[in-house]
Amino acid sequence: MNSAVELHSHPELDERIVIVCAGDEVDAVFVRTERFNVLIDTLGTSELCRTALDLLEERAGAGPLIVVNSHMDWDHFWGNAAVAGRAPIIAHATALDRLRDPATKQVLINKVGEDSRFGDVEIIGPDITFSGSMTLNGGDLTLELIHTPGHTPDHIAVWIPELRICLAVDAVEYPIPEVWSRSAADLQLIRSSLQRIRDLNARLVIPAHGRTSSPSIVDANLAYFEALADSVGALEEDRLRNGQLGSLNGFRLEDFVAIPEGMPLDTLAFYRNCHETNLGATVQAHLETLKSA
Repeated sequence: MNSAVELHSHPELDERIVIVCAGDEVDAVFVRTERFNVLIDTLGTSELCRTALDLLEERAGAGPLIVVNSHMDWDHFWGNAAVAGRAPIIAHATALDRLRDPATKQVLINKVGEDSRFGDVEIIGPDITFSGSMTLNGGDLTLELIHTPGHTPDHIAVWIPELRICLAVDAVEYPIPEVWSRSAADLQLIRSSLQRIRDLNARLVIPAHGRTSSPSIVDANLAYFEALADSVGALEEDRLRNGQLGSLNGFRLEDFVAIPEGMPLDTLAFYRNCHETNLGATVQAHLETLKSA
């Protein structure tokens, strides 16, 4: 996977905001304010993060650096070692639960086995945590850190009201986001988080994957989950309990969203797996509705 770091922008994006692209792996975001600089996510390795900070040096203001970890998925925070001790790292309180989970270390063990570039990764957690929401007052710009669970329990998005820009990270994704588990509760959380982002009435919505800034992707993500619910709701209960619907005609990923032209096969396989999880959660939600009826 290509993970060379480049700096990008979007049409109509304020010059104080820079998209930090680690190839096709993930995007972080840098925001310059009068009082401080903010880096939302540190990419997948400390080497990538250090490269990003070097590239950003000319665009940075004179103020100190603050780092926000949007959530504890590896591609978003494994670069923390590059900023540890030089910048406070902020995350939602539920991020600590994920760091304590043995699965977090197992992911690193697995990734090191796949690619030597992860060999130097040190898992470093946040210095500061919050519950609910938190506001960073940069003087000219305000960054509101909003808990948007569903993709993961600890996920946060960033709202900049002065510019009406939402840095949605993985709560919004092109072509589809992925729910945390196949549970009805997590499905409700991700749909609620999408609705909360839609209600911001943002001028630009910038996710960490998909290279888009159009607010229409939020509506598209919500429409996808609604279409899943409609299709599952039309099935007989016996067929629902059989599982593995994603390979059936009418329930495949491409039956719900258009596959971007030229999408690499490994990326397509990833989103097919996301769709399977989303479909499983939708089935579970419908079964629970039937049970309570």
